[in-house]
Amino acid sequence: MKEKEIVLSGIRATGNLHLGNYYGALSKFVRMQNDGIYDPMFFIADLHALTTNPDPNDLHANVRNIVTEYLAAGLDPEKSTIFVQSDVPEVSELYLLLNMHVGIGELMRTASFKDKARKALGIKSGSEADDDEIEHQIVGAETNKRVNAGLLTYPTLMAVDILIQKAHKVPVGKDQEQHLELTRRFARRFNSFYGVDFFPEPANFDFGGKPVKVPGLDGSGKMGKSEGNCIYLIDEEKVLRKKVMRAVTDEGPKVPNSPVSPTVENLFTLMELTSAPEVVQQFRDAYADCSIRYGDLKKQLAEDILKVTLPIRERILELRNDDEYIGRVLRRGAEAARERASQTLREAREIMGIRKFY
Repeated sequence: MKEKEIVLSGIRATGNLHLGNYYGALSKFVRMQNDGIYDPMFFIADLHALTTNPDPNDLHANVRNIVTEYLAAGLDPEKSTIFVQSDVPEVSELYLLLNMHVGIGELMRTASFKDKARKALGIKSGSEADDDEIEHQIVGAETNKRVNAGLLTYPTLMAVDILIQKAHKVPVGKDQEQHLELTRRFARRFNSFYGVDFFPEPANFDFGGKPVKVPGLDGSGKMGKSEGNCIYLIDEEKVLRKKVMRAVTDEGPKVPNSPVSPTVENLFTLMELTSAPEVVQQFRDAYADCSIRYGDLKKQLAEDILKVTLPIRERILELRNDDEYIGRVLRRGAEAARERASQTLREAREIMGIRKFY
């Protein structure tokens, strides 16, 4: 019988999951898991979260939050391997070994590193001298500001997460495509250097259909934790309603069949994700004939979002008090993930010439 292809995804332990996480990834993970075609693995990337030097208590709490939210949203430990990244210590060792075949220059050229380094150093975006200034401040001794090495080698750690499980497919968004391409490059380089066919080159997992981009409530193009424009899965009813009612709109259409402004289109996009098609059409028609009342639209949108999030919230609150179940899920996931990882690490060490004398 042919083995199922491994599909792997991780999320950094940096806070609660929001509606963008749910529609952009999590709901799709649940559907894929239930299809039974693939061998899905989902992990909480606490080692990646260390690049921002979080408070230890916050980090632990964030890992717990994401585990409970994964489970509450429908990930099933009977169908998927769910684990915490640091529970697989083999990842850290292969991270060290693979870094021996990764160039500093190619890491410094990644868009994510330059963006994070720029923020850490307080360099404004848009200057032609950005790259030179980043390099000067990192290498030079004229500043007390610091860019940690974990930020630089983030793509190596991401590559190891994938390669150590020999995952075939990885669902990534546009902002992570460069990292996935680096993973393929590192796999090819290792295989070529040692003359082996060891690491597979993972492909981006395509869920099919149009990619989902969940907009923020502030009129911006994307919902995100750092933007502060999120609806969280854990939000209580009163908080969620208040957030939606404060969502940015415009002064309303003045001429029939006017183009929909970007801020209002954001609300229609949210509505298309959560509301019935006839409800969406009703409000689009109202916009077209200038009879739309944004208060009514927002009340309807809040009602429909709550139908999605409240059952998840209730399940989150149940799971938060079930230490035994969470521990059992993560122990089981760690054992499965380590079984694969330890075999990959053992073989990689042998290939690289790290062999025991006893």
